[in-house]
Amino acid sequence: MSRPGLRLVFAGTPEFSVPCLEACRASGAEVVAVYTQPDRPAGRGRKLTPSPIKQAALAAGIVVEQPESLKSAQTQQALAAYRPDLLVVVAYGLILPRKVLAIPRLGCWNVHASLLPRWRGAAPIQRAILAGDSASGVDLMQMEAGLDTGPVLLQRRTPIAREDTGGSLHDRLSRLGAEVLAEGLRRTLAGEALTAMPQPAEGVTYAHKLDKAEARLDFSRPARELEQQVRAFDPWPVAEGEIAGEPLRIWAAQAIELDHHATPGSVLAAGRGGIDLACGHGALRVTALQRAGGKRIGAVDYLNARPELRQPQ
Repeated sequence: MSRPGLRLVFAGTPEFSVPCLEACRASGAEVVAVYTQPDRPAGRGRKLTPSPIKQAALAAGIVVEQPESLKSAQTQQALAAYRPDLLVVVAYGLILPRKVLAIPRLGCWNVHASLLPRWRGAAPIQRAILAGDSASGVDLMQMEAGLDTGPVLLQRRTPIAREDTGGSLHDRLSRLGAEVLAEGLRRTLAGEALTAMPQPAEGVTYAHKLDKAEARLDFSRPARELEQQVRAFDPWPVAEGEIAGEPLRIWAAQAIELDHHATPGSVLAAGRGGIDLACGHGALRVTALQRAGGKRIGAVDYLNARPELRQPQ
């Protein structure tokens, strides 16, 4: 027997969350309010800019709330006044206190971009690529007080391809998140109680927030690890390294098997295929890079500006 309806509050902030908000709107549930972080300075002018979720909510005519935190009794009372059956949280960026988790009749759902319990925390997409994981996915999770510790309701998996970057995997998981959320809402609206599977106690890892300092390439490390670093940090914060003394942003590179005894970071070869840099094991072939103050260019264009680096590959 179908439920008469579902009052839903959505909480999210970045672009990753937008497909999930659209899934909520398309599900037949009533989205009574959207919570998102306060407008932040962005761009060169540091102008206050609304989040992607705020822009999407306003365009859809949905009420937007932007509290600095959810800890105050007043803020919690305002949320309770919406009488939500369910609170859906997708990359919101604020901690939900226990009293908030207890407000909705059906509790709080979270769409998390990893295969829990691996990569709980802030940067699961990039950490999966950085670690060389063969797969990632999204979990629809029933939230509890711990950090991404709640039982899993539904899951979608996707392989991580050798060509995947932080950006491409982000976009794919954003779409998968909307799909898994749509299924959860459809089944709930149809009167089904989703089975909550506790997370395994083994295999817990934490995806700590990215730091720009991590972008620096250490060429004494194996080339495969550096390739994963370059891929994980595209589009942010972008890997950084030197080629023949010039600091550069490294946008695209691939590890190649190559025996050598050269100093890590030195140029082994440079030509149409890219610029091969010596690593602790193997070599890193750089194919796209960016000079200070410039734009992203291919290795061939860079070599046209630095012809002295050309060597047979």
